[in-house]
Amino acid sequence: MDRLQSQLGNGPDVRRALADADHLRDDLDLLRQSAAADEPAQSPAPPEVVLIPRTPYDPSMWAGCEDEGIGSRHGPEPRQGPPAHRTLHLPLHRAPRTS
Repeated sequence: MDRLQSQLGNGPDVRRALADADHLRDDLDLLRQSAAADEPAQSPAPPEVVLIPRTPYDPSMWAGCEDEGIGSRHGPEPRQGPPAHRTLHLPLHRAPRTS
């Protein structure tokens, strides 16, 4: 930075660059300190594996619970009403009206 200052003078742009470089040095020192403090003394324990059985849960476990918004425990209900898709037939041209 001294060479830059000797070549370009001591204008506001150079002073700003020097201040930014000082701030970056300070920030890097803080990061190094926090990284050294965060390093664990020993390796963390491996995560515990929990096996979930494929057998159905006991229905008494659900007694009295609110299940609004999570869907039915008995599978989807049959749809009522029209089919999900319909074909719409439109005439290709309209016959002229006679009045």
